[in-house]
Amino acid sequence: MRVTATVRVDGVEVAYDRVGEGRPPVVFLHGAADDARIWTPQLDALADAFTLVAWDEPGTGRSSDLPPDFGFAEYTRCLAEVVESLRLGPAHVVGLSWGGTLALEFYRRHAGLVRTLVLADTYAGWKGSLPAEEVRARVEGTRRMLAAPPDAFDPTLPGLFAGAPPDAYVPLLAAMAADVRPGTLRTQLSLMAETDQRALLPTVAVPTLLLWGEQDARSPLTVARRFQEAVPGAELVVIPDAGHVSNLERPEEFNLAVRSFCHAHS
Repeated sequence: MRVTATVRVDGVEVAYDRVGEGRPPVVFLHGAADDARIWTPQLDALADAFTLVAWDEPGTGRSSDLPPDFGFAEYTRCLAEVVESLRLGPAHVVGLSWGGTLALEFYRRHAGLVRTLVLADTYAGWKGSLPAEEVRARVEGTRRMLAAPPDAFDPTLPGLFAGAPPDAYVPLLAAMAADVRPGTLRTQLSLMAETDQRALLPTVAVPTLLLWGEQDARSPLTVARRFQEAVPGAELVVIPDAGHVSNLERPEEFNLAVRSFCHAHS
């Protein structure tokens, strides 16, 4: 049975879904303009084997708005409180896109709470993974998006899927988009634009799985290959016919890879 729990960190209330039993737990970190609901196919499919947790990071879903000057230190402190509240030890930490960048920052600051990393269609920050001209283009696109009047605000980022979004998840994607808070999106994408984690990657000392959509247009396979070269012992699984949101486009393949990896390192 899925339950919702909350923790409170420095006045910020953080909500998360929990389902299943077993240790170590698997903690899912969503991308920008998403919330815990993006992990629906994973929570439905993997709860037979693991304790699964999907948070609404601060500023999203059921969690509190972001306080001023919220950054990686505050995000990771909130996540540490979630992991510690489970009382199940270090977690398998799964991060998609922005969530993968956040997972790496969590490892940097709270390595003792991380058993493994699963980094899906992600970046070492935009600055650390993309050409400078692409970062500038994304920053300008973000500026235009956030400058739109409220009735024209559309937080849908381009190039998320290899084709059209899967029909089964179109209502879910629309519901999440309707709940995006512009201030949160500004913080997420600003941090992404400014972050370069390349020096962190060779220091990762936990088992690491890289999960990448073969047709990811936002974080191309060249980024995945650089991750594989930089992170000691990292394993790369390429998901055919999937784009940036590979967990929704090809959930069976995504779930199988997560299940096998987490079992192997539990």
